[in-house]
Amino acid sequence: MSRVAHYRTGHDEIDAQIVELVEAAGVTDNDDLVFELIVSAVRMGRDDADRGDLKLVNAALKELRYSFLVFEPYVGVPKVSIFGSARTTREDPAYQLAHDFAQRIVTHDWMVITGAGPGIMEAGIAGAGTDRSFGVNIVLPFEQDATPLIVGDPKLINYRYFFTRKLTFMKESQAFVLLPGGFGTMDEGFELFTLMQTGRTPIVPVVLLDEPGSTYWRSWLEFVRTELGGRGLVSDDDLCLVRLTQDLDEAVEEICAFYSTYHSMRLVGRRLVLRLTRELTDDEMAGLDRDFADIVTSGRFERVSASPSEVEDDDVVDLPRIAFRFDRSSYNRLRRLIDRLNGRG
Repeated sequence: MSRVAHYRTGHDEIDAQIVELVEAAGVTDNDDLVFELIVSAVRMGRDDADRGDLKLVNAALKELRYSFLVFEPYVGVPKVSIFGSARTTREDPAYQLAHDFAQRIVTHDWMVITGAGPGIMEAGIAGAGTDRSFGVNIVLPFEQDATPLIVGDPKLINYRYFFTRKLTFMKESQAFVLLPGGFGTMDEGFELFTLMQTGRTPIVPVVLLDEPGSTYWRSWLEFVRTELGGRGLVSDDDLCLVRLTQDLDEAVEEICAFYSTYHSMRLVGRRLVLRLTRELTDDEMAGLDRDFADIVTSGRFERVSASPSEVEDDDVVDLPRIAFRFDRSSYNRLRRLIDRLNGRG
């Protein structure tokens, strides 16, 4: 194998046979990880795992493998996920708003991901056009069949499990727009906020989009501030992770401007590396040292080159970078730092 696999079956003969299988399958890149995937399957079998558990893992792995395959050709294209109710009618102002947002964002070279169902999801696909849309549909015993707009398109994926579908949304999206919805929209929104607040997913722009005159998101925000913030269950500063607007131009600007200087982030060792679209000036670096020292555990902000692990993964190695020892808890401040980089804070 190209790298040492530390996770094994515990039986040398079986491990050797798995190595032979991987080689016979012609796997050369990441053969150590493929080896460990097979080891997990063998160990579950030897553990006498329940058949239902095996079926769950098997189906989830197949869903994820297919999802990665569908999205891989578009890896360099930014994507925004649109959440909202499947029950929204075409006469509802929120439907037209979702349609118009999707129509607008694709003119900035973005693609759209929706849950592929009716309502807000259909509006997003109709606005973006099928060629610029992905549908990640959940198979339910009621309510949600894929909209005819995307049926038969190779970018439609049908999921049995919500968790694999959610993982796809989070993994493939560089921005999120939430329109009024029910339990599903609340679930997706709160999980997204939790993942960003705890650092389990990168900070991305999140827009709560409402039609003029609606109180849906204002009421939600008041609940969060009063009931969650008032009890000290969340910090008021955490609300900087979302932007509430009833203006299409503001929604589009929030997403596009987020990536004007900032590109992406990656934890490398003990340092957080921020990849940028341009070099920062000396004055800008000094400003970061001065105004964001509270989230740096030691040292200061530094210009760096791509790390060996980034080079090995061919992870946007040509972009300028800065790095610092992040405290790994102040994600609301990290959002403010990204705003500063983009000239918006």
